Amino acid sequence: MKIIETKIRAYQAATDLEPLSIIWLDASLLAHAFIGENRLLEQRTLIETEYLPNAETWVACRSGEPAGFISLMDNFIGGLFVAPHHHGQEIGRMLVAHALELKGELLLEVYTDNRRALSFYKTLGFKELSRRATDDEGMPFENVRMRLKG
Repeated sequence: MKIIETKIRAYQAATDLEPLSIIWLDASLLAHAFIGENRLLEQRTLIETEYLPNAETWVACRSGEPAGFISLMDNFIGGLFVAPHHHGQEIGRMLVAHALELKGELLLEVYTDNRRALSFYKTLGFKELSRRATDDEGMPFENVRMRLKG
């Protein structure tokens, strides 16, 4: 099996916006299918115009190409997305480890219907703090708030 080096670097707006938007959409269509494709397509505009430009984003690259990213607002993980063809290759773990090294403690919210992500965060040691029945837009998608201390 060929080992491909992963490098983590800071977000570069001029070159990263489009590839990260594609990664976000592809990963979201798999992980958040319960939200619906139309709503995800609407949210994509916010990802491009609000979230990526205003967050502290770190990009994991394989062979010089973005493979995943983590976006932070202080120590809160606003998003962690890995291109589906890179799932299972430790990229998400590397991005969380990088963010934890920078911040010392991480917080996040994850949909309970996104069972794979919820399991992933628990495996990394995140502990549940609370739950709420609706998402940020008031839709009936339960969220779990979690914390990981370094």
